[in-house]
Amino acid sequence: MLHVIEGLSTAHLADGCVRAGATPRCAGLVPLVSGFRIAGRVLPARHAGSVDVFLEAIELSEAGDVLLADNGGRVDEACIGDLVALEAQRAGLAGIVIWGLHRDSAELCEIGIPVFSLGCNPCGPLSVHDRDPAALLSARVGEWTAKSTDVIVADDDGIVVFPLSHLAQIAEAARKIKTTEIEHARLMRNGESFRSQVRFGDFLGGRAKDPSLTFRRHLRGAGGSIEE
Repeated sequence: MLHVIEGLSTAHLADGCVRAGATPRCAGLVPLVSGFRIAGRVLPARHAGSVDVFLEAIELSEAGDVLLADNGGRVDEACIGDLVALEAQRAGLAGIVIWGLHRDSAELCEIGIPVFSLGCNPCGPLSVHDRDPAALLSARVGEWTAKSTDVIVADDDGIVVFPLSHLAQIAEAARKIKTTEIEHARLMRNGESFRSQVRFGDFLGGRAKDPSLTFRRHLRGAGGSIEE
């Protein structure tokens, strides 16, 4: 099913969400290794100081899922290291996204499963508290909440989450945006400026006559709609 988003970056998909009428849930997490890409169904798990919640999530997982480990965005401790990463890889997960920090960076690189997080810290969990009853039902990343009915995609730009039910529409919109951008770039390399392609002078003239004219509205009429 996820083959429809192959070759589409998180930037394309975020724009595709807007075009398809779905809120793009994005966050600026970074990959352990540049060039990593993840795409899969969200496997949520809220950390409460113990690794068992991640093991239980993996126990319930399907191959290709992405473990979304929610540690509340904490930067004073790491919540995932090499053992959980290796367990996730052996279970066939597509990768791990952490709203928090990881540790065991060298071992994670050797294991090779894609990991995205806010960074690293050698310190492990500092305390254990009661687990939320919904710990395996949803997880937060940035200001957003994600569930198993969502898809998460991650690359060097960060992560984007969107509903699995909107996958086809978002993919179609994102691919059209990508095609438009590629054509703009091709023409620019051949000497035609972006301003010329989108008739920027016409936009400035039109805005002078009608201050309510937005660049996005102008782009729709100019046939170069990369914004929406």
